[in-house]
Amino acid sequence: MSWQEELKKSIRKAAELIAVLGLSPEDEARYARLIDQYPMMITPYYLSLADLSNPEDPIRKMCIPSFDELDSEGSLDTSGEADNTVLNGVQHKYKPTALMLSTNQCAMYCRHCFRRRMVGLSNDELNKRVDEAVNYLKQHTEVSNILISGGDPLVNPTQIIGRYLHDLTRIDHLDFIRFGSRIPVTLPERIYGDNELLDLFAQYADKKAISVVTQFNHPRELTEESLKAIRALTGRGVTVKNQIVLLQGVNSDPEVLAELLKGLTRFNIAPYYIFQCRPVSGVKGRFQIPLLDGCDIVDKAKAKQNGFGKSLRYAMSHPLGKIEIIGRLPDGEMIFKFHQNKYPEDSARIFTRRLSPADTWLDGDLNGV
Repeated sequence: MSWQEELKKSIRKAAELIAVLGLSPEDEARYARLIDQYPMMITPYYLSLADLSNPEDPIRKMCIPSFDELDSEGSLDTSGEADNTVLNGVQHKYKPTALMLSTNQCAMYCRHCFRRRMVGLSNDELNKRVDEAVNYLKQHTEVSNILISGGDPLVNPTQIIGRYLHDLTRIDHLDFIRFGSRIPVTLPERIYGDNELLDLFAQYADKKAISVVTQFNHPRELTEESLKAIRALTGRGVTVKNQIVLLQGVNSDPEVLAELLKGLTRFNIAPYYIFQCRPVSGVKGRFQIPLLDGCDIVDKAKAKQNGFGKSLRYAMSHPLGKIEIIGRLPDGEMIFKFHQNKYPEDSARIFTRRLSPADTWLDGDLNGV
């Protein structure tokens, strides 16, 4: 089955879901309302990794909708993306980094997605004029790297990806180009099964450093199919890095997280960040882990790693910046450090906060909430 056929056979509708889960027809209307608000898309490949008979299965949790998603507590823009938008579909929050929203589509709509306000729904926030984005980047020589995101940029047609690479590699002051994509996890054949795409990466990796930053969250996602996709990328000169999202019931066991980190290094994937799950509406109550617990989980998992596995940072994407969660002090306070900053006065700033056992985030004044 080609990757295009795989996408066509993805589960999108409530009737398809209840058939797969063996639920009664009465459940169809409830799921239909949920999916109308937060769309569903699951490739047959990814669905095959899940134990559908177990509601607590970590793979199932990441792909099968839950009625807990109707909990409205939280926000749909937790890191201030609207405030950082400089052009339609272009964000410029950090001085050296710009971000482009290239699509609102994904091969799979993750249930913990922080852009659920738009993924599979509205295209209002997308960049529809590549030339305008490129002109902005040319004028802003302080930008040294671009992150092409979405949605998932690798679901774009290959010729569109080629357009991005063609135009962006010609901007002298860009040091590297990143694609933020879960395709290696959810639809790996999109990569290893498309020689045209791989030839494009090989061609442009000679001109500019190119990275795919992906998101493996559980060891069972590290399959032979995914390894085939990773090797196809690295064999064309593309660096592959991983950003884990710390998720309750998925990788909240230190042993599971440790196994994932070891697997990443075996796959030649650089562990990059572990991100605190954001307080997104419909996600916050289901997947977030208190910061004190998260720090313990990450420390225990990192203690089992070699040098490469220990190199990643535990962080949160806050409206004020990317804040590293360093650790606890003996008196119960937690140490934080700005790893990236929106405002100059926060550059590399270290601060402490006393958190309650229930605090999962920092508010606008950087106090626990």
